[in-house]
Amino acid sequence: MSMNERTIVSIENANIFQGDSLILEQVNFKVDKGEFVYLIGKTGTGKSSLLKTLYGDLYLKEGKGTVAGFDLKQLKWQTVPLLRRNLGIVFQDFRLLTDRSVRDNLEFVLKATGWKDKVLMKEKIDNVLTKVGLKNKGFKMPYEMSGGEQQRVDIARALLNNPKLILADEPTGNLDPDTTDEIMQLLFNICRDYHTAFIMATHDYSIIQKYPARVVKIEQNSIREISVAGMQ
Repeated sequence: MSMNERTIVSIENANIFQGDSLILEQVNFKVDKGEFVYLIGKTGTGKSSLLKTLYGDLYLKEGKGTVAGFDLKQLKWQTVPLLRRNLGIVFQDFRLLTDRSVRDNLEFVLKATGWKDKVLMKEKIDNVLTKVGLKNKGFKMPYEMSGGEQQRVDIARALLNNPKLILADEPTGNLDPDTTDEIMQLLFNICRDYHTAFIMATHDYSIIQKYPARVVKIEQNSIREISVAGMQ
């Protein structure tokens, strides 16, 4: 595998803006295939801005950046959906469509990303629901499910297009400790089984100590690697 195929995210000397405000400066950051990376930092330090840059919600004005083979400087509104087909995004608040079943939520995403074959769509939905432990729950409506189950649906949705990278923004923020454990084990299993790279924004240091992986910290407008021991 060449260097380019192995590197899923590469950001070099990037300055990240929200509107005209400089949020992060001189960002240098690489993530390889199958790597799990925690992104930590206080609220408002720029975790979300970095994630938004990676999935094409914020334009990269200064510096270099590629994600899943897409040049962030060359992104246009027409190519952002193509980038996002290579990514999965998991939110803290699930963002499921509340007026339709789990299966219909997943089918909606497949249709929106260009799938047409009903048999293949059913197969794919069965596959991701089995992976997240919801094999027989496809008929349920989101409001009939616990928070942990809804988060599993959100993760299933992120897996639909075999993403090279999953961006998870505080995915355990609304979950109790036992459910958090279940979700973290699931994320690590997906990382291992699919060789999917993960970037997970969190401010819960106890998770990182229980499920150690690479840690990147944002503070004072910059980003740096730290060890789990040096987090506090």
